[in-house]
Amino acid sequence: MMENFWDQRYAADEYAYGIDPNVYFRDVMGQLNPGKLLLPGEGEGRNAVFAASLGWQVTAFDYSSEARRKAQLLAARQSVSVDYRVESYDDVQFSPDAFDALAFIFTHMPLGKRFAYHQKLLRYLAPGGVLILEGFSKTQINYRTGGPANTDMLFSREELAADFASLSELSITEAEIDINEGRFHQGKAAVIRVLGFK
Repeated sequence: MMENFWDQRYAADEYAYGIDPNVYFRDVMGQLNPGKLLLPGEGEGRNAVFAASLGWQVTAFDYSSEARRKAQLLAARQSVSVDYRVESYDDVQFSPDAFDALAFIFTHMPLGKRFAYHQKLLRYLAPGGVLILEGFSKTQINYRTGGPANTDMLFSREELAADFASLSELSITEAEIDINEGRFHQGKAAVIRVLGFK
């Protein structure tokens, strides 16, 4: 089961993807006024803790209890608070329009469920709220510097344009970057970035 895979990865003392926020997420969040943020698949909490340090009211979830444990340690170290839940995409529930920002940072999902999960979570974004996404593009399969080994779980511009077609001012860009996020995201990488407003 995937829960076991992630629990094993996050059980080590070191932070698998480091303790610094994702660079794209950091740069976008620095331009926004703090509000309520939802971070699905948040892992060990690096982005949640960073956002909380900026004054955001952060809710995060992941189905790994080890991820939550590490996130809580990081939050305590930085003297911030994060509402972190151990839940799956299927089970998690929030009130509609509850969040001012929704950020997917390397949240790669099975192809057959990705669209439905994106649509479900978009319902929790308030009108005028911002959607932020960074993930690996399909060409990342050639780099082997992180991300799923299955191209179906990597992103294409067309797929993300369809998933987020209801948003306005939708920007989708692809880039080759030097990634330096802990042990498992290292080297040249092919990423795709999305920014849009509900």
